[in-house]
Amino acid sequence: MKADFSSIQSLCLLRLSAIGDVCHAVAMVQAIQRQYPDLAITWVIGKVEYQLVKHMPGIQFVIFDKSQGWRSYGQLRKALAGQRFDVLLHMQVALRATIASLMISAKIKVGFDKARAKEGQWLVTNHGVEPLATPHVLEGFMGFAKAIGVEDLTPRWNIPVPEADTEFAKQVITDDEKVLVICPAASKAERNWLPERYAAVADHAVEKGYRVILCGGPSQLEVDLAANIIKSSHCHIDNMIGKTSLTQLLALLKRASLVIAPDTGPAHMAVTQGTPVIGLYAHSNPGRTGPYSSLDSVVSVYDQVIKQQFPDSSIAWGKRAKGQDLMGLIKVESVKEQFDKIVSQ
Repeated sequence: MKADFSSIQSLCLLRLSAIGDVCHAVAMVQAIQRQYPDLAITWVIGKVEYQLVKHMPGIQFVIFDKSQGWRSYGQLRKALAGQRFDVLLHMQVALRATIASLMISAKIKVGFDKARAKEGQWLVTNHGVEPLATPHVLEGFMGFAKAIGVEDLTPRWNIPVPEADTEFAKQVITDDEKVLVICPAASKAERNWLPERYAAVADHAVEKGYRVILCGGPSQLEVDLAANIIKSSHCHIDNMIGKTSLTQLLALLKRASLVIAPDTGPAHMAVTQGTPVIGLYAHSNPGRTGPYSSLDSVVSVYDQVIKQQFPDSSIAWGKRAKGQDLMGLIKVESVKEQFDKIVSQ
C-alpha cells in the first residue's frame, strides 16, 4: 500500500555524519521545506556537523555525540521523550544510526531500498526509497524527499553564515583577488595527494596570478601536511589550516575562485557555495562521491585502479579501491590541465 504523505505535520531526519554527506542532506531537506513550508522538522545530527548547519531556519537540531559511547543513545532517547513523528527519514547506513533510530518514535520510517539498506537498516524501517542503479550520494538522498512526495528535486543550498564570519572572509580574501584554496586533507591519510604535488600546482597557480591559501581542520595530520606543502613550494602560500570554524571556512570557500581537494568535506562545502572544485580521486568512485556540480572537473584514477584490482568482476557502484599509494597515480600535469581549463572559462 502506498503511503500518503500530503498531510504530514512532523518529520525527523537521521543523518549524523559526515560533513560532505550533511551538505548533500541540506539540499534534500531544503527541497522538503520548499514543498512543505509548515512542516516541523527535527534533525538528529553529529556534534561536529551541527557546527556547519546550526543557523538553518525551520529546523530543530538534536545533537548525537558519539564520543559519549553507549550513553549517547540514552541522551537521544531523553531528548526526544514524548515526541512521535509522522515520518522518520533514516538516511545513514551505519550500525550506530540503526541503533539510534530505535530511540526515535515515528509512524513511518523511511530507509534505503533493499540493495543499499545495510548495517541492519532494513530491520528498523517500514518504507523504502526507489532503487537507483548508479546514483551520486546526493541523488540517493533526494530519493528520500521524492519518497514523501516532493516534486522539485533540483539541488539548491542556503546554509546561513553569521555576519561576523562573512566579514572575516572579506578580510582574508578581498574582492579584487583571484584565489585558489587548497583543502589538502581527507579523513584518511591514504586519500591525500602528495605534498610536493600540491606544491607544484600552487606554484603554477601563483604563476597564473592567483593567490594560494591552505584551509582545513586542526588535526596533526593536516598541520603536518600543510607544513610539507609549504616546504616543497617555491611560492608564498597562506596557511590557514586549523584557523577557521566551519562557518568561517564556508564563507572563505564562497569567496574563493577555485578549490582543489581530495575526497573530503570541504569539497562539498564549496559546491554549496557555487565555487568550482577540482576533486582528486583514487579510492572512491567520483561518480558517486565527487563534488556534485564539478564532476566534469574531477581528476580521477579510480576507473583504472578498479580495473587492475578486479579485472574479471562486475564492480558494485560504491566499491572502494584498496591501497596506500593510489593517490600517487594522479599526475601534476593532469591537475594543472584542469586548473587551466577552469580559469580560462
